[in-house]
Amino acid sequence: MKNIAIIFAGGSGQRMGSGLPKQFIEVDGKPIIIHTLEIFEEHPMIDAIYVACKEDYIRKLEKLCRKYMITKIAKIVPGGTTGQDSIYQALKAAYDAEGPDNTVLIHDGVRPCITPMTIEKNILTKEALGSAVTCTKFFETPITSCDGRQIAGMYDRDQTYTVQAPQTFTLGEVMEEHAKVRASNPEYKGIIDTCTMMFQAGKEVHLVEGNRGNIKVTTPEDLFIFRAMREYQSNSQALGLSEKDVETGLRR
Repeated sequence: MKNIAIIFAGGSGQRMGSGLPKQFIEVDGKPIIIHTLEIFEEHPMIDAIYVACKEDYIRKLEKLCRKYMITKIAKIVPGGTTGQDSIYQALKAAYDAEGPDNTVLIHDGVRPCITPMTIEKNILTKEALGSAVTCTKFFETPITSCDGRQIAGMYDRDQTYTVQAPQTFTLGEVMEEHAKVRASNPEYKGIIDTCTMMFQAGKEVHLVEGNRGNIKVTTPEDLFIFRAMREYQSNSQALGLSEKDVETGLRR
C-alpha cells in the first residue's frame, strides 16, 4: 500500500491582490507551491504526489518541479471549477493509476509550513484508526453570528478545534463519497473540505494534533507570517534544535 500526497493548487490569488496565483508567489526565491511540495518530496513515508493545478499553469509547474527536482510527482492534472472538484480530479488520477486501497494525504498547495512530524502522525493514525485530520485547539473564543454584528451563540472553547491539513483517508472510500456528492450536489455546496464530506457521510474522523504554524497562505498578512515562519525554522536549525523542539514551539 502506498502513501500518496494529493496537493490542490488551483487558487486564483484574488484575496492576495496579485495577478499571479498565490501558489506561484515567491518567498525566499521559491514559489510557495514548491516549498510545499519539497516537504512531501523529502518525506520518506510519501511514495507519490498528485497535483491539481490551474490548467494555464500546468506547464509552468512542470518546469518548476524539474528545476527543484521534485521527483515523486506522478501526475499534474487540471483543477476543477471548485476546490473540491480540483481535489476530486487529483484523487481520480491517483485512483486510476494506483487503485483504491492506498492512503491519501489531502493537502493545500499553499500550506507550506506543514512539518514532517505532522505528516508521519497522519499516516500512523490513519493506519491505526482508519482516518486522520490535522487539527489545532481553539485559543480564542468561538462564537456564531447570523448578521456579523451581534453574537448569536457561543461554544465551549475546550471542546473546539480548528481543522487544517493534511486530511488522510483511504483513497477508495474518499472516491466513493465524492461520487455520491457529485451525483446529488455537483457544486459541493456546504462542503468545505474532505473532513466535512466524510463526517457528513457518517464516517469516523479521527484527530491528529497539528500546530498553529501550519498556516494557509491566502492574504498579504499570511505572506508576512510565512516569511517569519521561515526565519524561525532557519534560526532553529542554526541553534541545533530538533524537529520535535520546532514542532512544540509552533504548537504553542
